[in-house]
Amino acid sequence: MKNILYYGDNLNILRKYIQNESVDLIYLDPPFKSNQSYNILFQERNGTKSRAQIKAFEDTWQWDLTAEEAWTEIVEKSPNRRLADLMVAMRKFLGNNDMMAYLVMIAIRLQELHRVLKSMGSIYLHCDPTASHYLKLVMDAVFGHKNFGNEIVWHYQTGGATKKRYSRKHDILLFFTKGKRWIYNWEEVKIKRTEKALKRAQIPKGARISMNDLYKNLDDVWEIQQMNPMAKERLGYPTQKPEALLERIIKASSNEENIILDPFCGCGTTIAVAEKLKRKWIGIDITHLAVALMEYRLRDTFGDSVHYEVVGVPVSVKDAEDLALRDRFQFQSWVVSLVKAMPEPSDVADRGIDGRIYFHDDPEGKETKVIIVQVKSGGVNPGMVRDLKGVIEREKAQIGVLITLQEPTRGMREEAISSGFYRSPLGKQYPKIQILTVEQLFNGEGIKRSLEGVSAIDRTFKKAKRHKAKQEEQRKMF
Repeated sequence: MKNILYYGDNLNILRKYIQNESVDLIYLDPPFKSNQSYNILFQERNGTKSRAQIKAFEDTWQWDLTAEEAWTEIVEKSPNRRLADLMVAMRKFLGNNDMMAYLVMIAIRLQELHRVLKSMGSIYLHCDPTASHYLKLVMDAVFGHKNFGNEIVWHYQTGGATKKRYSRKHDILLFFTKGKRWIYNWEEVKIKRTEKALKRAQIPKGARISMNDLYKNLDDVWEIQQMNPMAKERLGYPTQKPEALLERIIKASSNEENIILDPFCGCGTTIAVAEKLKRKWIGIDITHLAVALMEYRLRDTFGDSVHYEVVGVPVSVKDAEDLALRDRFQFQSWVVSLVKAMPEPSDVADRGIDGRIYFHDDPEGKETKVIIVQVKSGGVNPGMVRDLKGVIEREKAQIGVLITLQEPTRGMREEAISSGFYRSPLGKQYPKIQILTVEQLFNGEGIKRSLEGVSAIDRTFKKAKRHKAKQEEQRKMF
């Protein structure tokens, strides 16, 4: 089985690509309605927050035609009558509001997740206390109340404080299995008893201490710290979870070579940890930005040792044209990811910028420089190049790149040539305005830019920490 990243709606992906009883462990952390749109924050070289905040996904479940269709499908077509009856009752209780929309959209996906999970498989649904009680009922209906394992409390110290109520310092994980037998490796997550605990056990002095005495089973309250803003593993994704949390889940509920599925993959913590622990994995996300971040993370962490396939992203000019017709913003996001640029916020006024690439090429690495990227999916004309020139001047950028679906006109190329060159600190020069087609990107052509000097590196995305095999594993290799 190949490791796979899927771009698209996970409901469609599950139905189209994932076979019955083919997955050993599922972890999902679906975005929840909390009256805000999550933004991904990037940091400048000096550690301050970037001026750009990119909407990673809209956390805006609402009762609309899609929710109505999903509810109708469950009630009228689902073979699981417990779930159908529950959806009818919940709608009577909650009405047609955002919470009901959220529960319906999760319920229809949980049906598919139950289908793809193996008979000895487990599922962990990550949520916050606002909806956990409703989701527990949905999980009971889909997986059966007898297959409920634990309500796990993930306790952490981060988060705000308030004088109006108790400070919220935990999330909930609902742990269910599919059948009466399941994988649970307690030895992998056992906890060594403290000296005080051993004394309380009143073990006679000089007596031999057994493994059961020395270790205790993990309980359902997990003290794992949320990542602080300067943590090495933090990549800036809004709902990124610490690797220690996923490591505990994957070690406990799967074995090496088992298949791990995360249908709301975000920046890829689940798949990164699965790769480190020698599991196979499947990741799904609905935004090109998330898929691009996962690919960056995998390359930064594992280099050439990680192997996977990406499904759902364009692989030809025709695919790119189809994407542009379906969703212009996702086409733009995908193109920007091809050149490893930081997307410009989607919820701010269009200032002629679709992406930015930050780099350093001066000998001392003190000055952050920028390449402005524009993407055009429709007709092209010389006025676009003139507009890009104005943006370059306004932003004081070093280079501007126009990426088009259509072949640029002769007038466009002449306008670009007339813009002259950017000269690097070491004397090399590069066209100040460059035009690339999507076809050229597919053929391996890229931006002509300064790469000389020890500090000639991208500062666009924070790099994930490189994974190193444990010393004992390294010794086995020799």
